[in-house]
Amino acid sequence: MAQVLEFKLPDLGEGLTEAEIVRWLVQVGDVVAVDQPVVEVETAKAMVEVPCPYGGVVTARFGEEGTELPVGAPLITVAVGSESDGGETGASEGSGNVLVGYGTSEAPARRRRVRPAVVPASAPTAPAAPTAPAAPAAPAAPAAPAVPAASDGPVPVISPLVRRLARENGLDLQELQGTGPQGLILRADVENALRAAATEERPAPAPTPAPEPAPAAPAAVSSALTEGRRVPLKGVRGAVADKLSRSRREIPDATCWVDADATELMRARAAMNATGGPKISLLALLARICTAALARFPELNSAVDVAAREIVQFDHVHLGFAAQTDRGLVVPVVRDAHARDAEGLTSEFARLTEAGRAGRLTPAELTGGTFTLNNYGVFGVDGSTPIINHPEAAMLGVGRIIPKPWVHEGELAVRQVVQLSLTFDHRVCDGGTAGGFLRYVADCVEQPAVLLRTL
Repeated sequence: MAQVLEFKLPDLGEGLTEAEIVRWLVQVGDVVAVDQPVVEVETAKAMVEVPCPYGGVVTARFGEEGTELPVGAPLITVAVGSESDGGETGASEGSGNVLVGYGTSEAPARRRRVRPAVVPASAPTAPAAPTAPAAPAAPAAPAAPAVPAASDGPVPVISPLVRRLARENGLDLQELQGTGPQGLILRADVENALRAAATEERPAPAPTPAPEPAPAAPAAVSSALTEGRRVPLKGVRGAVADKLSRSRREIPDATCWVDADATELMRARAAMNATGGPKISLLALLARICTAALARFPELNSAVDVAAREIVQFDHVHLGFAAQTDRGLVVPVVRDAHARDAEGLTSEFARLTEAGRAGRLTPAELTGGTFTLNNYGVFGVDGSTPIINHPEAAMLGVGRIIPKPWVHEGELAVRQVVQLSLTFDHRVCDGGTAGGFLRYVADCVEQPAVLLRTL
């Protein structure tokens, strides 16, 4: 007798609470092996292929492509132990692709308990099969009424993000009827409720004394708001929006900048690349300068623990760098950048950039940075005021390097000039420290030999 097991969307790590189904890799009726990827999802961090810990026949899929599911929601059901799957038991002992949030060496009953969900109407139907419980079932909870009570009882919410959104906007979740499985309250439910509340609170327009036509300009604006193309703020773009908003809201930042003569740095790079070895990138040299500067000014390689009212200074430098991809701006992190030479940094920058463009960056490769280097000069701009990558304490921005008039050794000359901008958290240091850091970086750019004294 086949046993039907339900595989739920696992916790993909780094505090992620939901994921969007991008592409199903299996159909209902397909035979899957243990650890075979069954669906490709997009989180706020990366594209991830999710492997199933069971082997057997797929009996149902939950959610269409483009649907956003919370962690713990059902993904597929698999009939295991039948003749159709070659007699496999479907147990997941020895499974290698263990994702955060579910272990493949435990029985299903010992995995994290979530609220059971029903198959949505849009999900494909499948032959009914009995489900063998791994442990005595708890008494079934009573079905939620059409209009839930506004006081007693648990609130059907899985996502901490949904709870925070409601809390920050003063919304009582007890008053909401969720549209997810078993009445689960989704982020869309909270956002719709907030929009409805805003509409209700908007004062009614004052009556006009005469039926005069409305002015043309306001009508055009109204038309643009109602008829304009809407782009969902989710996935990578949504994550970037949330993080930048939080940075501006929580971090008292300040920015200082300086122009530097990068002629000698460019000559040094050309000389290094003329030796016949692996090519060294300009970004790698700038990263090498940053790690040396952070060793002299460790206040900027830190984060603020708001709850403890403490500044945490790090002994390592996990260097993030901004990279533009088709999916939006991502910030991959080079681990232990302070321990890598220019050649090693060049190689790691290239690997992470290629992975970012292909959508293969893992959540671990996109988190944990302690300082960010942003080379926006590749877009042909001179300067910017970077927004700190929360919860870091600083970001160095580098503009384009172009020929400009410059006073060199007392005479006017054409030199390769670059603008360097440092945005820093004013809680971790004052302007003197930030200015010292930026001045040291500029000195190394103008005279690369300065860097030799710190190696």
